[in-house]
Amino acid sequence: MKFGVIGNLNKPELTEAVSLLIAELERSKMDYTIDSRIVKLLIKSGTKVKSKHSVPQKECIKNVDMVVAFGGDGTMLSTARAVGSREIPILGINLGKLGFLAELAPQEMQEAIREILNKRYVVEERLVLQGTSRNVPNRMFYAVNDIVVDKSGYSRVIDLETHIDGAYAVSYRGDGLIISTPTGSTAYALSNGGPIVTPTSNAIGITPIAPHTLSGRPLVVPDGSTIRVVAHADSDQVMISADGQEEALVKPPAELLVKKADYKVKLVKRANRSYFDVLRAKLLWGVDPRFMQ
Repeated sequence: MKFGVIGNLNKPELTEAVSLLIAELERSKMDYTIDSRIVKLLIKSGTKVKSKHSVPQKECIKNVDMVVAFGGDGTMLSTARAVGSREIPILGINLGKLGFLAELAPQEMQEAIREILNKRYVVEERLVLQGTSRNVPNRMFYAVNDIVVDKSGYSRVIDLETHIDGAYAVSYRGDGLIISTPTGSTAYALSNGGPIVTPTSNAIGITPIAPHTLSGRPLVVPDGSTIRVVAHADSDQVMISADGQEEALVKPPAELLVKKADYKVKLVKRANRSYFDVLRAKLLWGVDPRFMQ
């Protein structure tokens, strides 16, 4: 089994965590490649790495059986985008704060690697969204969490005419609209009142941002749906963004077409941990604050 190792270079815990991984891989006689920029940091910190293991980052996600990504959820999103349709499983080591995608703590990593080598792990397939806009020809937006159209700093509300599978559904008036995967239901959509959706559900969420009317409610549709949004505004531009990492400013009326992509992201999970364990740990789900000390 061959591993590719990448990570967020700005995390101070990165070198120590990667050193632990290297020790375990060497002990198990596993092959691996490491982003050459991480290798430089490792050498600087006193960890020796053989030159054959040092490659450019983009090579770490090619011809490997699993990618190990060190960082937070932002690192996981960018890794998923880089892996794309290769569908190489991704193991996330959380060096961030919340860690919904990169949910494995560094102190769990060595044990988790042993479980992986003994084939005691789970690979979850997660829905990916694909967005296109006639306002941005020849460009595709891919998202593991969400694709968002919003007013881009404009002070007034915008109107978002929403169609599902060719049928007019509703026009939202507010700051924008979030189209989310089940994975993204605990991200931006949740902060705007959207429902929590278990990540392997076959569904897409549609959640208005700060709707101007109480009747502007979130909607959940089957993942086979095609969602068309036309954003009307008096401003010069609105923004389309994917996972908060890719964006485009377009002139209204802006049209956005979203459907599921023809590939999925594969996330590596420990076999003894459920999604509800993660919810309770990360969101303090079901905890009564009156009894917290």
